[in-house]
Amino acid sequence: MTTRRWQLAHGRHLDLGEKAIVVGILNVTPDSFSDGGQFVAPDQAVTQARRMVEEGAVVIDIGGESTRPGASPVTAEEEQARILPVIAALAASGEAMISVDTYREETARLAVAAGAHIVNDVWGLQREPGIARVAAESGAGLVIMHTGRGRQKLPDVIDDQFFFLKASLEIAKRSGVQDSHVVLDAGFGFAKETAEENLDLMARFSELKALGFPLMAGTSRKRFIGTVTGRDAAERGAGTAATSVILRLKGADLFRVHDVAINVDALAVADAMLAREKPGR
Repeated sequence: MTTRRWQLAHGRHLDLGEKAIVVGILNVTPDSFSDGGQFVAPDQAVTQARRMVEEGAVVIDIGGESTRPGASPVTAEEEQARILPVIAALAASGEAMISVDTYREETARLAVAAGAHIVNDVWGLQREPGIARVAAESGAGLVIMHTGRGRQKLPDVIDDQFFFLKASLEIAKRSGVQDSHVVLDAGFGFAKETAEENLDLMARFSELKALGFPLMAGTSRKRFIGTVTGRDAAERGAGTAATSVILRLKGADLFRVHDVAINVDALAVADAMLAREKPGR
């Protein structure tokens, strides 16, 4: 795999390609779909973050508002009150790269100021486009995610990815975001209405490499894995790891997961196999 340097805020970077990067999910929320309420208190959240780092997470992605379908919205003030103390505590210790999971410009700005290195926008810059300016001005890494929520999608799963993500990339470009700061996320589960649609996206995932950016995969504990395995959300770690391996082989660079250890091990095996497939071996 080609190695690319992902430039992040505060003078940091990650080299992507040679080894899969695991991003640990830290939901500081009472209502996330599989772990809501577990890490609401800042000390609980910091302890969980450190546990994930010990298990092999390179990035901790911190969110203060649930993105599950039907979740109750929160104010920007509530979101910030939940996440900023956790970001500041982790930044002070320097234990991991920190990502903030938000679509709000103001929250992103405050999070980067508190020590976050990456802004992860599940609305792909198309809800609050000013979030791209935050990334440009701060030098933060920017994850641009595809979503089908709130609009009519194109019938073909990959055509819709290109349609949406190209519009998002244009917003980023106009705002001054450099390509070296951008990662794309296919948005598994976000208005992909059926298990088959998610599986089709996974099967054709390598087509997204034509966009020319590193790719993140976020399948963790998603409903389509439950449809395939018959498991409840908290029991989908093995199914998630299987999707991580498949998507690694199809070109994903980063993997956003709840269950860090099992995915780290599964991806180590995938990376070992990819290393054996290098030309000349």
